[in-house]
Amino acid sequence: MSEIKHNTVTSEHDHSFILHKTVVLVGMMGAGKTAVGRALAARLGVPFLDSDAEIESAANMTIPEIFERDGEPFFRAKESQVIGRLLDEEKGVLSTGGGAFLASQNRQMITDRGVSVWLKADLNVLWNRVKHKDTRPLLRTADPHATLRALYEERVPVYSQADLSVTSDGETSIETMVDRVVDALMTRPDVLERN
Repeated sequence: MSEIKHNTVTSEHDHSFILHKTVVLVGMMGAGKTAVGRALAARLGVPFLDSDAEIESAANMTIPEIFERDGEPFFRAKESQVIGRLLDEEKGVLSTGGGAFLASQNRQMITDRGVSVWLKADLNVLWNRVKHKDTRPLLRTADPHATLRALYEERVPVYSQADLSVTSDGETSIETMVDRVVDALMTRPDVLERN
């Protein structure tokens, strides 16, 4: 009876996957990039990286404060630098800000050195998730819903260029979202394989 195996429970140190490239989650604010990203990193046993958090920590300011003080172009330049550094430093799961994927040089860098996964949520799901938060500098407008809709319509064609996409419907649990992302990644053996 000494053959009993105790590894039936998946722990965050489950090494049943080998990640070859950083997984970069892209999509609108409210799509679940941070929540799904954290859970995905835990599932794969790799670090979770967040470009917005890295920028805030480097600047010692919040993103809304950076927008206010230095403007969006300055923020976007910093964002590109940080994404490049994170892609080079270690393989993991990287959550990016909603606007990061809009810059063609970021899209190219992510595709060359990682893999982009679009968390695809519809406008209603996004609005329900962001309408009660004041942490979104781009939504500090007279009509935040109209602003969100305009951003959505402008950005969806760009997000659709991501390497992979996974639907985030607002009713799916984070664990199920992680299952969907893993399934999508498994279609790319250059990115993710079972050990």
